[in-house]
Amino acid sequence: MNYWDMLPEGCIAEIVSHTTPVDACRVALVSPAVRSVADSDPVWDSFLPSDYRQLISRAVGNQPIHQLLSASPSKKDLYLSLAHHPLVIDAGDMSFSLDKRTGKKCFMMGARALTIVWGDTPRYWRWRSDSGSRFGKAIELISVCWFEIHGRISTSLLSGDTAYTTYLVYRPTTTLYGFEDLPLEISVGITGEESIKRNVFVDPEGGVQRENVTRPRRMGLFHNFRAAHPRPQIASSVNADRQNPRTRKDGWLEIELAEYYNKEGENRELEISLLEVKGGNWKSGLIIQGLEIRPMGGK
Repeated sequence: MNYWDMLPEGCIAEIVSHTTPVDACRVALVSPAVRSVADSDPVWDSFLPSDYRQLISRAVGNQPIHQLLSASPSKKDLYLSLAHHPLVIDAGDMSFSLDKRTGKKCFMMGARALTIVWGDTPRYWRWRSDSGSRFGKAIELISVCWFEIHGRISTSLLSGDTAYTTYLVYRPTTTLYGFEDLPLEISVGITGEESIKRNVFVDPEGGVQRENVTRPRRMGLFHNFRAAHPRPQIASSVNADRQNPRTRKDGWLEIELAEYYNKEGENRELEISLLEVKGGNWKSGLIIQGLEIRPMGGK
């Protein structure tokens, strides 16, 4: 006997709306009658974040969501669209999507939304069109000895009572060098308060030596500094993580930076910082799409 079919539709909808999107899909397999309730708008509206309409209104350009909205989609179709097609919003330098399993909000700050030291100087960094980037552009590291990037986002945008993980989304060029022996110093936390700190290595080949790479010999503004203070031999610290970056479905690499727990009702500024300023060596060969924030365990 199928006990689900014995329940009133309103009761089924109330039960399923207090589960998860994954559970709703499982329940829909019970029977055609139960499926019609499990796939209904009231159920899937409960899985959408309360501010999804406002976020959709901030979408720019012609995106899949606009075509979907013109067809009067169901709430389940809308949910799946936001889970599978990140929505580029605001000035085109941030994206919003949903974690498919939980419905929690995910954001990526594109490179243009980041504060990059020397980022507006073409000899050090170069903006490039990139069809593989959801923003249409990415920034390429030409050559710097002072690597410093900051990203900031309001915690009010994030889902409440949710553990988040932050990621650097990038890919190396054939001229990648300078990151083999030195980790990036990562800091993630509320601006002005104590933050989580750790070290990560972004070179996917570790310390593998590359051939046919011309490395700059002069230090530019830091030439005298290097002459007076030779580059130290830096040993891997206990919190330096030699984890390998992961290849994403979109072909980019990502490496986990640090975690952050967002409490319900918080409205502060979360800051993510990436630094390598101690080695004094030149670094080159990273193409950066942005910094992503998504629920822990989400993809």
